[in-house]
Amino acid sequence: MNQGRIWTVVSPTVGLPLLLGSVAVIAILVHAAVLSHTTWFPKYWNGKTAAITAQVDIG
Repeated sequence: MNQGRIWTVVSPTVGLPLLLGSVAVIAILVHAAVLSHTTWFPKYWNGKTAAITAQVDIG
């Protein structure tokens, strides 16, 4: 591991929870952004189907 010496500066009991906590916060922020900036995603989570479907012309 090439960053193994980081634990000589930051204790693993402090660094690991901060790392995992920041990953969780970023994931929540991304989900909140998707929910607030799209119209289809909340409907998808509520189990509703799309109102507009593609029509295939075979002929």
